[in-house]
Amino acid sequence: MKQLVNIILSGGGTGGHIYPAVSIANELKAKYPEANFLFVGAKDKMEMEKIPQEGYKIEGLWISGIQRKVTLNNLAFPFKLVSSLWNAFKIIKKFKPSVVIGTGGFASGPTLYAANLKGIKTLIQEQNSFPGITNKLLAKKADKICVAYDGLERFFPSEKIIKTGNPVRQDLLNIDGKRKEALDFFKLDKHKKTLVVIGGSLGARAINNLIEKNIEFIVSNNVQVIWQTGKLYYNEFKKYDELEGVQTHAFLNKMDLTYAAADFIISRAGAGSISELCIVGKPVIFIPSPNVAEDHQTKNALAVVNNNAALLLKETELNMFHIMFKELINNENLQQKLSENIKKLALPNATKNIVREIENILKG
Repeated sequence: MKQLVNIILSGGGTGGHIYPAVSIANELKAKYPEANFLFVGAKDKMEMEKIPQEGYKIEGLWISGIQRKVTLNNLAFPFKLVSSLWNAFKIIKKFKPSVVIGTGGFASGPTLYAANLKGIKTLIQEQNSFPGITNKLLAKKADKICVAYDGLERFFPSEKIIKTGNPVRQDLLNIDGKRKEALDFFKLDKHKKTLVVIGGSLGARAINNLIEKNIEFIVSNNVQVIWQTGKLYYNEFKKYDELEGVQTHAFLNKMDLTYAAADFIISRAGAGSISELCIVGKPVIFIPSPNVAEDHQTKNALAVVNNNAALLLKETELNMFHIMFKELINNENLQQKLSENIKKLALPNATKNIVREIENILKG
C-alpha cells in the first residue's frame, strides 16, 4: 500500500475479543508490512498483557462495564467513561488512524465513538448472534459491520452487514491428520473415547462442579477426560488427576491437538468457541453461561442447536446430564449427524473476508 496506513484495533476483556483483533492485525500486517498498528484496551484487563506478547503496542483506557447490582464500580462508571472518551480522543489525534476496528469489549466503545466523531472510518466485528448495547449504538456510524450469524438485520442497518464469520486459529483447519499426534501428546488410550471439557481460560464454576459430580460416571463408560478447569479453579480440581483416565489442566495451549484428540466436547458458548467448534466438527454439548450480557451465549448456542448441529444443556437443567451424555456416547448416528451438521456452519475464511472489507474501506 503506497500511502501511510495507521490502523487502530480495539477489543478485549476476554480472549474472545482479543484473539479476533490479533488475527485481523496479523492478516493485515502480512499484506501491508509498512502499516502502523496500535491496540486500545482496558487497563487491568488481559489484553494489556496478551497484546504486547503478540508483538503489538497497546494503550489502556480506564473503563469497565456496568454491574447488574449496585456496586462502587457502578458509581465510578460515569467518571471512567468521561476519562476513556477524553483519552480515546487524544490517542486518535496523536496516532491519526486511517481506520478503527472494534472487536468488542469495554474499550472498543469509547474508541470507536471518538473515531466516529472525528469522521474516521470504522468497522465493527460483531461475534455474537445477539449484539450488546454498545455495538448497537456504534453501528449507526460504522462503515461496515462484519457478523458471524444470520438475522442481525434486526439490530444493524442491513446495507452495512457483511457475513464473514469469526476469526479462528489457523492451526484448527486441518486437525483430521493430527489424531495420532494428539493421542501421543496427551498420552491417551487409543481404545477409549475422549471427552474434552472447556469452560474458558478462567474456567466455569458450574461446568467444573458438573464434571466433579459425574466424573466416576463418565469414566465408567470407557471414556477418558481432558478437563480444562481454568486458572481460577485448577488447584481445587487437580486432585482428580489421580483418577485413572482423567487429566486436569489449568489451561490448554495446544488447542489443535486438544480438538484432534476429542471424540466429544463440552463447552461454553462464547462466539469464538462456537466458530472454532464448527470447523472442528466434533459432537458438542453446549452449556452456556447465563451470566453474560443479554444471555448472548444461550442465543449463540441456539443458532447451532436449531440446525441440529449440537446439544444444549442449560445450567438450570444440569440434572439431565446423565441422560444426555449416555445418549450421545452410545448413539453413533447422533454423533455423525451432529458432526456433519456443525461442519456445514463453518466459515473458515473469516479473517481474510474481514480484511477484504477493511481494504475496501481504506480504498474509499
